[in-house]
Order: sequence, then structure tokens, then C-alpha cells
Amino acid sequence: MGGKVYLVGAGPGDPELITVKGRLCLQRADVVVYDRLVDERLLKEAPSHAERIFVGKAVGFHPISQEEIHQILLRKAREGKIVVRLKGGDPFVLGRGGEEAIFLIQHGIPFEIVPGVSSFYAVPAYAGIPVTFRGVSASFAVFTGHRASHGSESMSSFDPLFSGIDTIVILMGLSNLESIVNQLVRMGRSPFTPVAVITHGTTPQQRCVTGTLQNILDRVKSEALQPPSIIIIGEVVQFRDSLRWFDK
Repeated sequence: MGGKVYLVGAGPGDPELITVKGRLCLQRADVVVYDRLVDERLLKEAPSHAERIFVGKAVGFHPISQEEIHQILLRKAREGKIVVRLKGGDPFVLGRGGEEAIFLIQHGIPFEIVPGVSSFYAVPAYAGIPVTFRGVSASFAVFTGHRASHGSESMSSFDPLFSGIDTIVILMGLSNLESIVNQLVRMGRSPFTPVAVITHGTTPQQRCVTGTLQNILDRVKSEALQPPSIIIIGEVVQFRDSLRWFDK
């Protein structure tokens, strides 16, 4: 009998936010291939005999390449095993899940995508920040913060788009916060636009610092925030004080 791969979103951090289907996949897994930001308590959902393979990566630290991850999925599936590729957030939101799915197609491996709760809206929600709010924000966009330091792929290439977006959500942008702030101001955003930076969202280690484009860099430095983080830019950040619930 041939194997199969399930590309499963583990959610944004809180292990209770995994979907019912994601948990069921884990419970029948022979192999779990998991990322750095996956709460390891989820691994207990897999059977005791299941092999657990850590393939975590961080910025500037890639002990296992993406190609090696592909080969692990291929090898285990060809052994006839049920493989759960457990990825933080949602596998198709800045998680390279699409690349892994294409690789599996190319090698004739059956697979399923199990969407997860994405950090881009769940983490702000845990901080009391809605990404939309009637009369305040009718639109939002999600970007990777890595673009802010990549020349022609910088955020400035989205200049026309930014002018019409009420709420901007930036994932993995903490190390490029200064560049992001400077580019947004150059694009015409008011220096007094509210900003929130949330680290370790939905977990007991969650921290949130708020300010404006003018002062958020200093505030983040003074609090010594560390990745993983999400940056929220827009008037919805003002709801933080009244809607915060998790950190109370």
C-alpha cells in the first residue's frame, strides 16, 4: 500500500488552535515532520510508534535545507507511511507548503492540504486587534517582512497598493522594522499611524508593544522584543487597549 502526505497547518502557536482535521491526521500518522514554531505538545497527538522528525529553520539558520525536507517526505511516503508535514500557521501562507505540494505531484505522491489557523489574523486577535472594523478598516493586506531588505523586491514596489489598504499585516518583519517604517513613511503614511508589534503570539510568552510609525522602533528596542513577530499598521491598533483579553 502506498503512503500519503498530509500538509497540515498547526496554527499560530497555541496548540488548542489546531483544527479538528489536523488533530485527526496526527492521530493516524506514522511520521510527523515538524517545524520550529510548532508547539511540541501537539506531537503527543501522534501514536507512540510514530517517527518524529524535526526540520525547523530560522532566519540565517537552515540546518536542513528545503530540498532535504522534500526528500524526507518522498522517502517516507514511498515506504508506504502516512506522513504528516506539520507546519506553523497555515501551510499555504508564507510557509512553502505550495512548493512541497508541487514536489509531491512531480513524484506521484498523493497528498492532502489541511488548512490551519493563520497567525496573520489569530495573533492580532489574541492581542485585541481586529484586522477589520466597520467604519475604520474595510481592507487589509499581508506581506512578508523579508521583502523590506531585498532591493527590487522591497515594499516600495507595492506603493500604489499601499495607498488603498487600511490595515497592513507584516509577518517575519522584526529584523527589518526600521526599513519597513522608513519605506511606509516615504510612501505617504502619516508618522502618527498606529503600529503594534506582537511577539510569540497566542502563547504564554506573548508580548505586544504599541506606538506609531514615528516611535515604534525605539519602543521595540527598549522592550528587546525577539522573533517570531507580527507587525500591524493601521487605525485598528487603537482598539488594543479596550479589546485586549488574552494578556489579562
